[in-house]
Amino acid sequence: MIEITYFVHGTTYDNEAKRASGWLPGELSEKGITQAIALAKTIKDEYFDIVISSDLNRAIQSSKLDFYNRDIKMIRDSRIRECNYGLLDGKDASLVIYGDHIEEKFPNGESLKDVESRIRDFIGYLKENFDGKKVAIVAHRAPQLALDVILKSMSWEEAIANDWRNTKNWQPGWKYIIE
Repeated sequence: MIEITYFVHGTTYDNEAKRASGWLPGELSEKGITQAIALAKTIKDEYFDIVISSDLNRAIQSSKLDFYNRDIKMIRDSRIRECNYGLLDGKDASLVIYGDHIEEKFPNGESLKDVESRIRDFIGYLKENFDGKKVAIVAHRAPQLALDVILKSMSWEEAIANDWRNTKNWQPGWKYIIE
């Protein structure tokens, strides 16, 4: 069994400007930095064997701040990147409609099923390397929804409809179990 606590990166300048970063690196805004520092204080007593972040800048920045001054191995993994919105990377977030791209790729990008495939591969990697461990993940929206699909047996439609971002019901980490 692997216990995952999933953390989302802090607010970015793109988020504040209502742009969808996709595979663009993104940079934490002052608000995002404040959020990450506050999260670090909230989770300071939680134990993790390893922290794995997306290799996109906003997740790397968040993971460094979330786990600042803690002796935990940190690695990056491109499989837990945000969905590649292709031509919509960096464009108005209202153009990025997940429900329309479950199977259909974003123009010159990926579909959510492509993200699901990456996350299934990532889960296999976790099973091979971190059985019995507590893993912190710092990443993005689409990989989190893919975990809901894979580990909580939701359809993509259910995962999108139940996404905490719809209600702004953020929490300091979401728990997932890999058996």
